[in-house]
Amino acid sequence: MLTDQQISELRSHFPILQSKTYLYNCSQGALSDAVEGGLEEYAASWRTSRAPWDDWMQTYEALRTQFARFINAEREEVAIVASASAGINPIANAMQFDHRNKVVMSEYEFPTMGQIWLAQRPRGAEIQFLDGVNNVVPTECYAAAIDERTLIVPLTHVSFVNGFRSDVAAITRIAHARGALLFLDGFQDCGTRPIDVKALDVDFYVTGVLKYLLGPPGVAFLYVRRELIESLTPTITSWFAQRDAFAFDTKRLDPATDARRYEGGSPPMPNIYMARPALDLLTQIGMENVAAQIERLTRAFLEGVRDLKIESKTPASSVGPLVVLRANDPKAMLAQLAARGVVCSIRRDGVRIAFHVYNTLEDVHTALRAFEDNLDLMVRS
Repeated sequence: MLTDQQISELRSHFPILQSKTYLYNCSQGALSDAVEGGLEEYAASWRTSRAPWDDWMQTYEALRTQFARFINAEREEVAIVASASAGINPIANAMQFDHRNKVVMSEYEFPTMGQIWLAQRPRGAEIQFLDGVNNVVPTECYAAAIDERTLIVPLTHVSFVNGFRSDVAAITRIAHARGALLFLDGFQDCGTRPIDVKALDVDFYVTGVLKYLLGPPGVAFLYVRRELIESLTPTITSWFAQRDAFAFDTKRLDPATDARRYEGGSPPMPNIYMARPALDLLTQIGMENVAAQIERLTRAFLEGVRDLKIESKTPASSVGPLVVLRANDPKAMLAQLAARGVVCSIRRDGVRIAFHVYNTLEDVHTALRAFEDNLDLMVRS
């Protein structure tokens, strides 16, 4: 657990925290001076290098190794992509929907996950959405839906719409016992606690750096379990997805034998340079420390919400990072929070409060005071 002094020192590296109560982490992490330094390093490399692409490729591959270590994967199992969509699409595109054609997922997936798999219907995919019950999709629902015709189960680690945390281990066991694959979306979780894709036993994992990984848009990661990599050949491809991208062989399709076969075109190098120090920063803090601070703040916030009798979409047992409160008028409540310097977001009828390691109990109290003064805008329990 970090001390208050350590949190204070950490906060000094995030300029926006000097003037705002930043609880917007589920949409975009706060900008640190370390990440700004990454952009300056990129500019310097472009300005001074005699062969910038040689230098940039070293940084690109270093990021692959860095993220693989972050999730306990092998570097050959990690593709660097532009977004979660760019990671999901080549997997969906490479699937064959023959005797196994069912795709089973909850209604709480992020829209891009649902939409990409729905787009496979003309190719034979049958999509089954599982309805939530009181903002939870019980594991039993997956057990009832996944059968011998199920090809893949897309699963959100933490739902963007209500903060619900899936029982990944249990659902993965169910999927694998019935011969189905498990595709985990970690975008609303990665960067808030330690992640071990091997221990989770998932087949695919996608996330990006712009939320809790504290980086910019434009960089995301796709993990593919080693045994599956060469069994899937997407028709969505690029020169960077080839075994030797710099062979420049226009007349030959030669997909990489590692996860690079799922990558898009030329990488956005400024974003790559900013992503590396973001991951460095979290690693230096220690993911156990990050998780402990987020849990401390989430529990305090949920206790305050209960005392105010505001209806929460997020289970009372949640350890974070995202808490979603029901509002009668979410836009008006967002405006009230913004007037007090509280930066957060809304989705549907929910006001989303998302904590990170640099947040404090004072941030919790500031948000709670704003809700207490505007109870008429919230749904009461």
